[in-house]
Amino acid sequence: MRSFSTISMALLLVSGATLTACKKKAEDKPTEAAKPAAPAPAPTPTPAPTPPAPTPAPTPAAKGILDVAAEAGTFKTLAAAIEAAGLVETLRGPGPFTVFAPTDEAFAKIPKADLDALLADKAKLTAVLTYHVVPGKVMAKDVAGLKTAKTVNGAELTIDTSSGVKIDGATVIKADIEAANGVIHVIDTVVIPK
Repeated sequence: MRSFSTISMALLLVSGATLTACKKKAEDKPTEAAKPAAPAPAPTPTPAPTPPAPTPAPTPAAKGILDVAAEAGTFKTLAAAIEAAGLVETLRGPGPFTVFAPTDEAFAKIPKADLDALLADKAKLTAVLTYHVVPGKVMAKDVAGLKTAKTVNGAELTIDTSSGVKIDGATVIKADIEAANGVIHVIDTVVIPK
């Protein structure tokens, strides 16, 4: 029995020594659970949403003739006449149109009684206003080569380029104001069809 006890005791000692040695090695070498965790990849920052680009203010060429004229502020009488003649929708159409636009000062040259009578006579007013409109887009460089231009009312305007540009005697004081549906040339006098 003594040999069994000696063997048992030896086995116990060897087992203990082995366990101690294994425990030492395990302490020296960190286990998977004891290893420091690898840093998690940094989250990719989500860019802040970019606000939509502001819509640019429409350029004059993006607006129609009537809008461009209204914004100028010097065509109030012309705008009232166009409305009285029922030509608003026509001049808001696709065109293109060339408008020889008389300023408020040009209308002021007409005696008040005559202007009031003109504004009250829709047929005559329409004839006068359409005499200021040429079909198509005629820029200043194109006007310089013309002697006449046929208007929307069927009559012809006379063009004189010998000293500046005159349309039936009215001086063009500003040219080539572009609009989406044509161009405006500002004149200093209301022209009356013959």
